[in-house]
Amino acid sequence: MEFITAVGRPEAVKTDAIIVGVHAGGELTPSAKALDRACSGAINAAVKSGDMTGKRGAFLPLLGLKGVAAPRVLLTGLGSKDDFNERAFSDAVRSSLKAFNGAAKNVAVAALDWQVKGRDAEWQACNVAIAARETAFRTDELKSKREPVTQGAETVAVLSKTRSAPSERGLRYGAAISNGMELAKRLGNLPPNICTPSFLADEARRMAKKWKLDVEVLETKQMEALKMGSFLSVARGSEQPPRLIVLKYKGAAKGAPIVLVGKGITFDSGGISIKPGAAMDEMKFDMCGAASVLGTLRALAELKLKINVVGVVAACENMPSGAAVKPGDIVTSMSGQTIEILNTDAEGRLILCDALTYSERFKPSAVINIATLTGACVVALGGVNSGLFSNDDALANQLMAASRQSGDLAWRMPLDEDYQEQLKSNFADMANIGTPGAGAVIAACFLARFTKAYPWAHLDIAGTAWKGGAAKGATGRPVPLLTQFLIDRASR
Repeated sequence: MEFITAVGRPEAVKTDAIIVGVHAGGELTPSAKALDRACSGAINAAVKSGDMTGKRGAFLPLLGLKGVAAPRVLLTGLGSKDDFNERAFSDAVRSSLKAFNGAAKNVAVAALDWQVKGRDAEWQACNVAIAARETAFRTDELKSKREPVTQGAETVAVLSKTRSAPSERGLRYGAAISNGMELAKRLGNLPPNICTPSFLADEARRMAKKWKLDVEVLETKQMEALKMGSFLSVARGSEQPPRLIVLKYKGAAKGAPIVLVGKGITFDSGGISIKPGAAMDEMKFDMCGAASVLGTLRALAELKLKINVVGVVAACENMPSGAAVKPGDIVTSMSGQTIEILNTDAEGRLILCDALTYSERFKPSAVINIATLTGACVVALGGVNSGLFSNDDALANQLMAASRQSGDLAWRMPLDEDYQEQLKSNFADMANIGTPGAGAVIAACFLARFTKAYPWAHLDIAGTAWKGGAAKGATGRPVPLLTQFLIDRASR
């Protein structure tokens, strides 16, 4: 799917179809009014007849309107003008494109008319691209008989009266973010017998070759030499060997890099502290933090941002076996700190702590780790906001600003020193879990012990990285948030 800007009057644009909006009560948007004038009131007639009320989610196709170059016009209901928000905007794009059912290969969308309070043309164009691409994403690549799906739009144009740098920039951002999200979703959706740590390493190598990135993959012996005892303890129960994957994007001649650290548990059984069987298949999504790092680097490379970024992916399986780590075991992390493992299902923090220590070697300006870390974060925030923890207010504020701009929402959570009391152990420097209560906070406090050398933030995406039920699948979050954050940092 290609995204372009179509410059000109709505009635004169040569395309297979044009989409214009109607608000509740039949209020036409400016482009809809222009078409109505060109076709001698046919659109107003349809509204007055009651065929198009402007109710959110409604649509009405009109064919062969005289005076309009496009053979198809789609009126899409936007709902109340006062209540028209970011979600309504994206929903309108998605539902409108689906309404054509493949009948239009080239579609123009007059979405710059669809005013969302506080949003500009760059945001509108970016979100047209993201919403449009969501309509084309498929999850059936491994089915032997794929359901026939009518080919959707090949080109989506944002209609503009004049050439607009903000809207063209927005389309470029949206296309790159969509590509990154699709990579993250595809990797997340793959089954764990295919998407292993070695598979993720190979994916990183393919990315490095295509996008001219530097790549290094550390295997067990190299991690042993680095004394990554915490990371390796998690991998012990699996026949799949662990991998520490390092991808480097060099977009600036100088400047300390941002390091993105992703949790890549390609399947999480819980280990000896085994999980309940119900919905355990969804533990293939426990590598969505790793997938989001790869997806963000994919978007970053496409945009050619002038910034330096290192992606670090800690990848392994968490499985029960005779060799698996046990509750009560004590391991030594790369930092030299010892950890009493009270629950083997709190494994994400055990691989991340060594990856965070490893990240010190890059002398980073900031480190952000992304992880499907705790069910407690799902209890606290559900599937709407990712949990944001940070030891640096400036970094946290930048991430929150990127969250608001991208619509990939996060909520800042506490990291008070008093919570550290819960990690005390009689036998080691710390335990890997705390006493009941504040589980997401305690997990973040554990990670904070390994991040004192740099500004750091932790995104707990356990509630936002995938959906269950009939809509089961990876969401691609937080690729939009991270990409927007890097766009903002690169422009400083």
